[in-house]
Amino acid sequence: MPLLSADSSKITRKQSFRSLEMVKVDMDKEIDLQPFGVDYGRLENGLVYYVKCNPKPKKRAALALAVKVGSILEGEDERGVAHIVEHLAFSATKKYTNHNIVKFLESIGAEFGPCQNAVTSFDETIYKLLVPIDKPELLSEAIQVLAEFSSEIRLSKDDLEKERGAVMEEYRDNRNASGRILDAYWTLMMKGSKYADRLPIGLENVIKTVSSQTLKQFYQKWYHLCNMAVIAVGDFSDTKSVIELIRTHFGHKYSALDPLPISHLPVPSHVEPRFSYFVEPEASGSAVMISYKMQVDEVKTVKDYREMLVKSMFRTALNRRFFKVSRRKDPPYFSCSISAYVLVRQLKAYIMTSSCKEKGTLEALESMLIEVARVRLHGFTEREISVVRALLMSRIESAYLERDQMESSSLRYEYSQHFTDNKPIIGIEYEAQLQKSILPDILASEVSKFAEKLWTSCSCVIQIVEPQASATLDDLKNIVRKIDKLEKERSISPWDDDHIPEEIATSKPHTGNIVQQHEHVNIGATELVLSNGMRVCYKCTDFFNDQVLFTGFSYGGLSELPESKYFSSSMGSTIAEEIGVFGHRPSVLMDMLAGKRVDIDIEVRAYRRTFYGDCSPFYLETALKLVYQLFTSNVTPDDEVIKRVMQVKEEAILARERDPYTSFSNQAMEINYGNSYFFRPFKISDLQKVNPLKACEYFNTCFKDPSAFTVIIVGNIDPTVALPLILQYLGGIEKPHKPIFHFNCDHIKGLPFKFPKTITREVVYSPMIEAQCMVRLCFPIELNKENMEEEIHYTWFLSKLLETKLLQLLRFKHGQIYSASVSEFIDGDLPCLDSDILGDIRIDFSCDPKISLKLVDLALNEIFRLQEEGPSDQDVTTILEIEQRVHENGLQVNFLVLYAINIVLVLLATKIRKILNNLHLSSSSQSPLDISIWINIQDGRTE
Repeated sequence: MPLLSADSSKITRKQSFRSLEMVKVDMDKEIDLQPFGVDYGRLENGLVYYVKCNPKPKKRAALALAVKVGSILEGEDERGVAHIVEHLAFSATKKYTNHNIVKFLESIGAEFGPCQNAVTSFDETIYKLLVPIDKPELLSEAIQVLAEFSSEIRLSKDDLEKERGAVMEEYRDNRNASGRILDAYWTLMMKGSKYADRLPIGLENVIKTVSSQTLKQFYQKWYHLCNMAVIAVGDFSDTKSVIELIRTHFGHKYSALDPLPISHLPVPSHVEPRFSYFVEPEASGSAVMISYKMQVDEVKTVKDYREMLVKSMFRTALNRRFFKVSRRKDPPYFSCSISAYVLVRQLKAYIMTSSCKEKGTLEALESMLIEVARVRLHGFTEREISVVRALLMSRIESAYLERDQMESSSLRYEYSQHFTDNKPIIGIEYEAQLQKSILPDILASEVSKFAEKLWTSCSCVIQIVEPQASATLDDLKNIVRKIDKLEKERSISPWDDDHIPEEIATSKPHTGNIVQQHEHVNIGATELVLSNGMRVCYKCTDFFNDQVLFTGFSYGGLSELPESKYFSSSMGSTIAEEIGVFGHRPSVLMDMLAGKRVDIDIEVRAYRRTFYGDCSPFYLETALKLVYQLFTSNVTPDDEVIKRVMQVKEEAILARERDPYTSFSNQAMEINYGNSYFFRPFKISDLQKVNPLKACEYFNTCFKDPSAFTVIIVGNIDPTVALPLILQYLGGIEKPHKPIFHFNCDHIKGLPFKFPKTITREVVYSPMIEAQCMVRLCFPIELNKENMEEEIHYTWFLSKLLETKLLQLLRFKHGQIYSASVSEFIDGDLPCLDSDILGDIRIDFSCDPKISLKLVDLALNEIFRLQEEGPSDQDVTTILEIEQRVHENGLQVNFLVLYAINIVLVLLATKIRKILNNLHLSSSSQSPLDISIWINIQDGRTE
């Protein structure tokens, strides 16, 4: 198999990687410790800085303050203090009080959460900002905010009391099934180390009772500039002026106390594997986790870098085997994968995770261990490694092609890792040369050899999770002994792989032609009508050198079906995807596409049937071949696949029934939408109504008629190359002689539901292991069909306004929630719906069950106040600024350009400019939410 497919021989642009010279590799050559391509230095007070000019996104800077201080430095009575300090940084500093940092940053378009946030881990705390810098003073002010975080966090008693509830709510959010499972696994993995008892979230008692004085002592003891780095990556005119700003805001700062050394705390290794059989009644399913701990790789030489590639190839090859096993008859698990994680400083783990049927964990564990043992005994085949080699070569090619188009936030992450973990940064140009030179010489035997590091005697930890006990720890140990015995006896057979066809399309289509062409000058796109009736619209962009996005849609979906056909048809795409919608089984297609940067998916929803995906410009032909296959292949029911799909669906239903939040969500759904079959979650009784033959028959009608589809293609495309491919593979899809569907696409049937007409208050009680509470407030809305696009946009604006105001009220003022989410559900945004558009705005937040009703009243009073008084000028200005910044970033992203073209074609108009550029909302505008209100409160009670 060639390293890179010749599929793109016609492409002449951006081929620099393929002409990149291979280098003579000196394995002993040392990797430069200095990070490549960034201004890197240290101020006299010990502060490290990284400054990089990067134009993506334009007029933005990604900033960070990285602090080598995490929960591992906490004393027993300080457990959770590092995280609380991080919270209080956004509350008050010497210059900013009363969360004015948040207000200031939002006023310049940096939204709280996405653009201003922080994270505390075991070994470090990272404060992150993404700010606009189109005004001279903004960058200086943002860097000053980081300087305030470094030494001026106020940490007063009042600040702490206001934020305590928010931290407690974040703690409570983690006390669910997933949190308990991960906490138990972490404690077992880190047994014998201080890390086992230093989860960053801390202890409930400490969160509730710790004093502000304790916070100040921790802050003064550990927050020293010699333990910090400022990272600035953005669309700067030069780096020197940015370094001067850092010097201005940080250079005069010196710690009053001498910094204490931060010592390395080892995690002891162990020969005997550790076992855990964790019974979690609220678990979302049965799972197996196997971890192998080892020291973090130090990449100091080219030889070390080569070894890193070998390990990456091992994981990729083993994951491909796991996937193929999961698609066999009566598979031992539904999914399985292996990943490498850096757990804490200087310690990593290779973790294999599988999900399986209930009472199937022992079978899953046995299969996972057998696959590792199979590699030790027989190794990977050269064919498998050639596939993996092509994949890695393809990834580095893509990275190289887009080396000048990396997002500033991605570079910020790399520099923070260099500071906290000494991860080398050698530059994508050199890395591409190394991989192109090294990968061809890595043999299957070398990759297979890494399995020797994954014995159960190598600091191995095995955890089984089940909702109900069906085995014992002794059963786990017996499985390990059984596999050891089979391996010693060499009773494990070699890997048996599938035959892989060479061609995706078995027949070459007859080329179609263009019957109409129209230029959408306002958006720079070209629209074609092909001879088979398909509409194709394409736009060339240069946002990313190695990206083309595409989508195709047709009106008419599940809403057209009566209840008698709904359950089978709604499972059609799920069953079809497992059988193979492109003419080949997924496990076979995976190998056929190895090294080709193509991804495509399908979706059948209420009002539309859609395919969508992305590809490299080099593999546009492959992508269009897959679309051709989608339209020309029929899915035939396969008993083995259907059995597996139905089993996975049944397990998902049972898992949902175990979830204590299910009774809440079901009741909320019924209140909001009635007992409509479309919105009601699948039950076991519904699953029994599914006819797999009917499901496949329905799916086979969904993607058949090209004349009903509109296709949009956006990205780095050369029309002289793309047009012949479009005509061949899209124009070559034959139009059926008779209509497939017998409904009018210009008059789509709405979903069968009605919103309630009166106010409803409901409290749902659900037994829980640990008490939690979820609150939902829903407001029905009705949008005028004639002004749909404007009203949808106003709905988004209103949702963002409500989210901002409720966060200010319930978190920043009262300190009783961690986050609030306001989202909108719109029942279709199609011009072909017969009536006005129904929908709702949903407000969700979690809180202490004891104060839920009080918080509901506070939230409603704020909403009523906004209805009566309208938002303030400052509120409107802030939301508009955030929207404007989102829009500016969207103009540099292919996805949003594709979405904009979609709107234009759907509306058959050119109103997109008005939507994106001319949004104005008066501060006296009234909310449309004066219809009716219903409230659902889920109050967890511990039994």
